[in-house]
This record gives sequence, C-alpha cells and structure tokens, in this order.
Amino acid sequence: MKYEIIATLGPSSSSARCWRELLAAGATAFRLNTSHLSLGELSIWLDKIDGFFSTLETRHPLILDLQGSKWRLGQFPGRELVRGENVELVLEAKTDRDGVLPVPHPDFFQAASLSNGEITLNDARVRLMIERVTSDRLEARVVLGGPIASHKGITLPSSEYRKETLSEKDQAILKQTQEVPFIRYAISYVKDAAEMLRYRAVCGPAAYLVAKLERKSALDEAFQIAQAADELWLCRGDLGAELGQAAMAEAVYRFSARVGEFTIPVHLAGQVLEHMVEHPNPTRSEVGYLYEALQKGYAGLILSDETAVGKYPVESCLAAALFLKGFSR
Repeated sequence: MKYEIIATLGPSSSSARCWRELLAAGATAFRLNTSHLSLGELSIWLDKIDGFFSTLETRHPLILDLQGSKWRLGQFPGRELVRGENVELVLEAKTDRDGVLPVPHPDFFQAASLSNGEITLNDARVRLMIERVTSDRLEARVVLGGPIASHKGITLPSSEYRKETLSEKDQAILKQTQEVPFIRYAISYVKDAAEMLRYRAVCGPAAYLVAKLERKSALDEAFQIAQAADELWLCRGDLGAELGQAAMAEAVYRFSARVGEFTIPVHLAGQVLEHMVEHPNPTRSEVGYLYEALQKGYAGLILSDETAVGKYPVESCLAAALFLKGFSR
C-alpha cells in the first residue's frame, strides 16, 4: 500500500529547492493553512507553487486549509502569557495594545457567555478562565501560561455554540482558486453531516473536499460526513482542545478501531512527529503510535509544524517515508 505524506508549507519550507527535496524525501502532496495568510500572501504562494509545478512531470495536490467555523486569534505581537496575569480579549481583527488579544469572531463572545468559563489557546497549550464577559470583550485570568501568537486557535471546550459557515475570506479563496486543477480544500471544524453537505453544495461536485474531524459531533457522524467528502483527517490537536486530553484519547481510540470501514482515505494529523520540530529524529513513542495507526487502516499522515516551522522539514518527511515503507501492510 502506498501511504500519503502531506507536508505543510511555511517559513521553514518556502523555497522551490526545499519543495523539490520534500518530494524526493517522500512527500506526496503539499498543504497551506490559509488562516495564517492574507489573500495577497496566498496569491504569492500560489504563483510560486504553480511555477514550481510547471517544472515537474506531475503536479502534486496542494491542499488549502479553509478556516470554516474555527475561531482564531487576530493579528498582534506574539508574547508569553504568564500564569496569574489578567488579559483582555476584544472583538477586533488586530491590535498592538499590551495585555489585549484580538478575536475577530462575534459568535465567540456569544458562546463565551454560555460556557463554563474555560478558554484554551493554541491546541490547549495555554488556558484562561473568564472573569467577566460582554458582547464584544471579556476579561480572563491565565491559569496555564505559555507562548501565544497571531492566528492561533481559540476554543471554548464546554460550548457547542458557534456560527457554522465559511467566512468571507474562505469564500474569496474559493472564488480565486476553484479553477486551479491541482487545488484541494480541507474544511476545518466540521460539525456534522448537514454542515458538510452545505460545503459540498457551495464548492460543487467536482471539488476535492477534505473534512477535518476536530469535534465530538463530527466523530459521531463521521460515516455520514464521509458521504459528502473525498477524504477525512483526524485532527488530534483541536480535538484535544475541545474535549480535553483524556477524552480525546478515548475518542481517537474508538474512532481508530473503525478506520478500516471507511470507503474513502482517512489520514492522521496532529503532532505525528512533533519531536522533529526541534530534533532530527522522532521519539520511539511517536514511531510506535504511528505503526499502530497504520495497522488500523489510516491511509497517510499530515506533517504540520514539522515541515512548516520546524528545524528539520526534509528530515521529518524522510523519516515518515522510511517508517511508512517499513510499516507496509
């Protein structure tokens, strides 16, 4: 079986030379997370990638992550949040004020008023507790500190309330790229089969759509979602932020037991070889888990930070390819 390796592009992998090395190392497709790019920046990336692909005999797929209903922070100077400090979250797209984080999603503040008060940031690496909330701002206290930067995900683990739709930016990306033959789309934070059917109607029957499973409701309806998708990704980072680590582990265990029953490819995402962001080799536990996942029927994996911002993007891809070759069923 030929496994897929999807390499996310970013600052560590922004040159044609690196792309050629990633393909030689075993990458079968590239990915761009459009949440971290303006429309103008995306155009520059697409022009460069199109020019690179024109030098190859085969144009590999390029998957564009669409934000969907996922909440993300706006633009602000990156910083370290410290346990015990107070921060303010405001309904803005960008800010440079100290102690303020912009959140450009009105429904986030509506959901916050209905939540248990916990906020997680950056795949639950940082946690806040709400102390006061209004329709366009809230005050919170840091209970788990850590680094935070623009466009990182923000979650209310106890709340199901959110606006289920493509943003204006997502729609502009679709309009800009739908005629490009090598483009595929990965839809973030799909809630259920009904939402995925709406995305299929918007994108059209010919579009190649990936449904990212990041919520319990999506796992519960994964087989129905698969009827409107061409591919599924199990995304453990945001799933852990939604459910908490222990509940995420149980949900992934139950889902993985049925991966072989799907009629479309299912890929594994979320810290697959996270150790290689800073180190040239994976851990034994990463290799062991990857082996188990592939034996259960996963068709491939997504390298995220490993290739986008890590120190060893090509080595990460090569390590994944070598292990996948050795793990062939």
